Amino acid sequence: MSSTSASHLHLAVALDGTGWHPASWREQTARPRDLFTAGYWADLVAEAERGLLDFVTLEDGLGLQSSHYGEPDGRTDQVRGRLDAVLVASRVAPLTRHIGLVPTVIATHTEPFHISKAIATLDYVSAGRAGLRVQISARPHEATHFGRRAFPPINLEELRTPAGQERLTDLFDEAADHVEVVRRLWDSWEDDAEVRDVATGRFVDRDKLHYIDFEGRHFSVKGPSITPRPPQGQPLVTALAHQTVPYRLVARQADVGYVTPHDADQARAIVAEIRAEQETAGRGDEPLHIFGDLLVFLDDDQVAAEDRRARLDSLAEEPYPSDARIFAGTPAQLADLLQEWAAEGLSGFRLRPAVAGHDLPAVSRGLVPELQRRGAFRTAYEAGTLRGLLGLPRPANRYAAATA
Repeated sequence: MSSTSASHLHLAVALDGTGWHPASWREQTARPRDLFTAGYWADLVAEAERGLLDFVTLEDGLGLQSSHYGEPDGRTDQVRGRLDAVLVASRVAPLTRHIGLVPTVIATHTEPFHISKAIATLDYVSAGRAGLRVQISARPHEATHFGRRAFPPINLEELRTPAGQERLTDLFDEAADHVEVVRRLWDSWEDDAEVRDVATGRFVDRDKLHYIDFEGRHFSVKGPSITPRPPQGQPLVTALAHQTVPYRLVARQADVGYVTPHDADQARAIVAEIRAEQETAGRGDEPLHIFGDLLVFLDDDQVAAEDRRARLDSLAEEPYPSDARIFAGTPAQLADLLQEWAAEGLSGFRLRPAVAGHDLPAVSRGLVPELQRRGAFRTAYEAGTLRGLLGLPRPANRYAAATA
């Protein structure tokens, strides 16, 4: 079983544009004209908080969205363009009180020093509800935005070859180092480093700021951070994983991993593989949540949900090929599925609303009450921080422990 009993699930929603289906912007509930306003995102997160969800993730990228994995597609009939996820989270944070905010960051082309400072700031702005979703980029057209590295063309078939796996391994090793630097920078100020003694004129105890002196193949970072230790000590680190190489990143560095099983047997096998990798990484005794990802079409009856999916596929002129299982049905049917998969060791789920304006309220006002009736979901927020909601302790500062 997971670290959370199957009777008490954790739930997150993944927010991306007007929804995860590429034709979602054409739905009546979609609000595409509001997509680049703060109010739009504030409304979505408020709806998720109404449902007492643990957190929301916010998608981001370093290139325009594309229906092709490794290159731009040139399409003009789908949503293109995004706001910066970290900045959106910081804007929305003061408008919410309980829900966690987990923006996506791309480790491949961003400096860990900048990311650590941004997420620490989000943790202060939200009073302890920040996290990040770390992602890699193997796409050559995204590398050209930065001009520091050149990547060869890539597609999903090539990634499955030995050479492709080697390339992926290198990018995920870099992401693991990226997270390690970020985590050390969060610890580079001890919790009581700020003295703020007006009488003596002493604001900071310099002995409680630490060089991290990280030297790795990908990064050389001295530290300390310029931002004091975040309220949570260590904000949440999360990652999406589809196979062994990224499972290893989850096992080494994450607090929450998102996985994409398509049935209960796959869920059990994936959980077992990640737990084995966690032991290998020397983290066997540390809490690690494994969430199942599902793309959801939720309606009062199954036929309506399936019809809506078919209509959107028709508008997009092709079926949507999600990496995650696509569920079309009622909140009660989805609750059955979540409980079935939770019994295989998943401690929670990250739901991707096909149409944000329709399926997010169906989660918060349909699925959540159904799970509450079954005694499987909280009826009130029980902690003030995101780590607290997930039952994760506030970690000790590694440098304080070392000097002690």
